[in-house]
Amino acid sequence: MTGPHDGTFTALRGQLQQAAAAFADGPDALEGILLGIVDDVDRAVREPLEVFPVCHHSPASALAMARRLREKQPKVVYLELCEDMAPLLTELRNCRLPVAVQAFATEVDGFPAAWSPLSVVAPITEASAEYQAIAYALDTPGVELVLVDRSSDHVFQWDSRATPETAPATEPDAAAAAPAEEEVALHGDAVGVEIGDLRPRFAQLEEHLLRHGKVRHWSEWWHQYVEVPLGDADHATYRQVMVLIGSLFRRLAPGDPHRIRVDEDRERHMWTRMRAHLAATGTDPADCVYVCGAFHAASRVAEFGVDGTDTFAIGPRTGTSWQHGLIPSSHAAIEAQFGLAAGSVSIAATVWAKNVKRTRVQLYRLAGQAGTKKRTPSKKAPAAPVPVPPADPADKLTGFLRQPPVLDGLDEAELLGWSVEIVRAARRNGYLASTADAIAVFETSILLAGMRDRAKPTPYDFQDAAVTCIEKDAVPGRRDVRRLVDIMMGGDRTGQVGYDALPPLARDVHDRLAPLGLKLQQRGVQRALLDVVAQPELARCSDVLWMLRFLMPHGAARPIMGERKLGERPLQESWDLALGTHQRALIELGYEGVSVEQVLEQRLRRAAYAPQATAATVLEAVEDAALYLRSRRLADELGTRALEVLAAERNVDGAPEVLRRVRRLLAHYRTSEPVLPPWIESFVKTGYAHYCTLLPTSFTDDDATVRHVAAMLGFLFSMEGLALSLGCDRTQLELAVQQSHPQDPSKTALLWAARTQLGHLTRADLRAQCDALLGNPLVVPAYPRYLSGFLHALEPVPGLTDFVVEAVSNAFARLPDPVLLPWLPTLIGTLRSGGAELAPLLIREAGRLFPGRLAALDAWVPPWRAQPEPPAARPAPRADTGRGTALLAAHPALLAAHPATCDALAGLLGCDGTWHTAEPAPRGAALIGQHPATARALEALLAG
Repeated sequence: MTGPHDGTFTALRGQLQQAAAAFADGPDALEGILLGIVDDVDRAVREPLEVFPVCHHSPASALAMARRLREKQPKVVYLELCEDMAPLLTELRNCRLPVAVQAFATEVDGFPAAWSPLSVVAPITEASAEYQAIAYALDTPGVELVLVDRSSDHVFQWDSRATPETAPATEPDAAAAAPAEEEVALHGDAVGVEIGDLRPRFAQLEEHLLRHGKVRHWSEWWHQYVEVPLGDADHATYRQVMVLIGSLFRRLAPGDPHRIRVDEDRERHMWTRMRAHLAATGTDPADCVYVCGAFHAASRVAEFGVDGTDTFAIGPRTGTSWQHGLIPSSHAAIEAQFGLAAGSVSIAATVWAKNVKRTRVQLYRLAGQAGTKKRTPSKKAPAAPVPVPPADPADKLTGFLRQPPVLDGLDEAELLGWSVEIVRAARRNGYLASTADAIAVFETSILLAGMRDRAKPTPYDFQDAAVTCIEKDAVPGRRDVRRLVDIMMGGDRTGQVGYDALPPLARDVHDRLAPLGLKLQQRGVQRALLDVVAQPELARCSDVLWMLRFLMPHGAARPIMGERKLGERPLQESWDLALGTHQRALIELGYEGVSVEQVLEQRLRRAAYAPQATAATVLEAVEDAALYLRSRRLADELGTRALEVLAAERNVDGAPEVLRRVRRLLAHYRTSEPVLPPWIESFVKTGYAHYCTLLPTSFTDDDATVRHVAAMLGFLFSMEGLALSLGCDRTQLELAVQQSHPQDPSKTALLWAARTQLGHLTRADLRAQCDALLGNPLVVPAYPRYLSGFLHALEPVPGLTDFVVEAVSNAFARLPDPVLLPWLPTLIGTLRSGGAELAPLLIREAGRLFPGRLAALDAWVPPWRAQPEPPAARPAPRADTGRGTALLAAHPALLAAHPATCDALAGLLGCDGTWHTAEPAPRGAALIGQHPATARALEALLAG
């Protein structure tokens, strides 16, 4: 190969040496940079395997790519894209661009668990050089497409979360026209991989270019000084200029060791893959083209070129299992992920369409691509390519750099159309715009372009003029003028993955929801009405929708009418569905399984067996398994896991949730199953002993709140019957309560309630305790906390509701205003923060006890103050003893046959006597005559 200094760029080198000597203190540093840039260009253009530098989503790159492919007709296209994404590219035919190729992994092996899930996306738009290369290679017979960049696994192997390589700086103006959140979130938190990330990594250099270029952000600078000049450039000029820019940004980049190492390793990886393919297939390098970012085209690694060294060893992949698919993308998502100014990709798409129409370049589009006419790939051999040299090493840079900027004439018709259209859009969005504003926008656009040394206003000049003349200082609607200009210039196009390109799970969801008769792939919200009574087959659709609501983000499937509870069947439901808007989330579900049931089961099991799982979270998984899957097998398995987790817990943080879910599951199984599952019986038995053990320490532990202790007592009291039937000992609970000695007022009141439930305290004792608290001036400020404890006591002892109403009423009745008024805010705050869910019990009880009308209030006496009625006097026995006489006369042997009963009855009546068996006992009237008092007492007892 010819040496790098054979005279091709001699003139340019001489001019740069003179410039370096004139502008630098010494020629060494600046001369080394400038001449190094020329050497990089020379090296790239002389490489036998043609290097085609591109910039991501650049209309000039796409146009030059289409021209070069038509001209050269290469047999092999090497593309800078993750090598494991190759099988998915054929599925682009079934999609509407823009979409993103995605690699996704939920279960990681070899990476930190905190990184999961792993996701890599590579967005593709129609106005991009990579799409032209892909379409050419896939639809041209005999052409091979080879992806040579590192795999998705290596993206994370080489990743450094401290300095992420794929997170470029956001442009200062990027947030000025922020699109909708759902549009930005199409890529989620995935790592972006894109061909041609061409932007200065040296902040001072970018600031210098923006200031002297009189532009606001990088996207505008690129459009003005690269896109427009290269739009009509020939192939040699385009290549040399792009390599020049890539080399400049590379040599002026800060010396970040990690980023430099990753860049160089990627280049070594790609050239190693290309040489291996050339050696394996015997392809002539002259019949190949290597499409890569301009930054990598100026590579200086030893492995560069077909004659480079083969010293780079590609490491093995980890054990992580990767899933691949296509997800929808949008212009806004691309701008947000790669730090571009809002609207820049939409403007680039508009420029691309204009350039194609102006130059009439024949583009490449995949056969069957959504939005294009379907055509059958030709079976004939491709047309013979026009003979061209493998590379054009002639110096095109000197002339390009020395020529004055091209001054496009003002297209008044286009600018006038823009001005009228933006005023029309502004009026539709609530702005008070008029024809005068259209004229002002037109003139201001020309003025701004002149101030920035431009003969023709760019879309960015027009955008600034529209904001200045229309928006002024107020935004009446949800869209500002900058966003309206973006929409007018082409809008935020959102792609769509076709049915045939969806994973099996997503296709299964569409098939199972087909009876609804909706266009599920359409973006936006659609209303689905399910009358399960009239159409029983819709019950299956209801099951799918509830599972999607559980698995997908909020808004994908939202119930409007209807709910799902344990043991209940749906009758009528109404849903708002936006599966087309959340297509990415549905596709990513397909990476986890082949059906929504499988994915749901995996997630429930993963949540139950997580290291940080608690008894409450496992019981939640049990409930979800019974609710959505109706799986007794899975519920029993997870219930056994809940029993294990509960036995291992040493705190009571989850006690309220455990109590709530166990009660619900018990109610469900008692009504739907003939017997309780063995796991829930064991859970109640273990929980009874577990909470009895923790109860004394929880009363004194500052970390255990009164709500937690009340939930423990609620479990013990409400499950006591079942626990005792399973063999638990109530003495354990009584001992635990006796060993509890709280200091906190709220816990003290809770302990009093528990002792009342156990029978250790009477209502009178409890009332006396409260009266003593109200009578002690030192304790009155803490009385609201005692009431808080009583309020939480309604969870384990709901029978105390009337007493809590009494305690609150007594406080309002006895305390004077100077004490009550400062005390009242504390009471209200305590009740709201500590027992808001229990307050309705008090309200209902108060409504039952207090009079319903104001007039009855004066004469009303609280039930707890009313005097108890004397016990009813027992009626005196009647004088006659006919009934008792008749009874004993009819059964003379009754008392003799049951002496024990007779003794008991005699003891009850207070009679003493002995049995005489020597003489026959008197019978009938003789016996009654001997014991008239006993006969009368017996008669009175029987009468009562």
